[in-house]
Amino acid sequence: MISVELQAQILRLHHAEGWPPGTIAYQLGIHHSAVERVLNQGGVPRATQTRPSMVDPYMPFVLETLKKYPRLTASRLYHMVKVRGYPGREGHFRSIITRVRPCRPPEAYLRLRTLLGNKPSRLGTLREGYCGHGEEDASSVVMVLSWSRAIFLRFFLGQHLSNFLRGHEAAFNAFHAVPRVLLYDNLKSAVLERVGDCDSL
Repeated sequence: MISVELQAQILRLHHAEGWPPGTIAYQLGIHHSAVERVLNQGGVPRATQTRPSMVDPYMPFVLETLKKYPRLTASRLYHMVKVRGYPGREGHFRSIITRVRPCRPPEAYLRLRTLLGNKPSRLGTLREGYCGHGEEDASSVVMVLSWSRAIFLRFFLGQHLSNFLRGHEAAFNAFHAVPRVLLYDNLKSAVLERVGDCDSL
């Protein structure tokens, strides 16, 4: 608790002598926050430092460059201003870029947390004439139920439409049900045409 006499002395030193808060705090042996609190209560506005920065002459260039290329890295910008005469260090410059870089607009997307799908994928090649065919591509059909996350997996030789349909039939038999909706990820056997980024079944 600062006494009334000390508060009066702080205000007198500030108004009559023009001492800044740091000098008053040092000379009176009290914390600078206590001096600032007394001055604020006495109607003195808080002083703000307006010391010029070395980066100030380069800020118009930095802001204009970030406006054109918002994903440009801080290190690349640092090299660009360094060539133009900036004498400061990279660490301080990076912190400035973090404050002035324009924020990316939020992206709208649909997250499929409960993915339900069927995806054949090529796993490799079987050799040594399996079933007398020489070489065959080994593929899989994977189906995941959205609610239970139950997984069905079946291997086939090749990605023919007949194997694709047999995989569906085997999965439905294994699940003892047929889902209302099936989601595929850009599968040629299921996608008829593409409209923009959307797939039509």
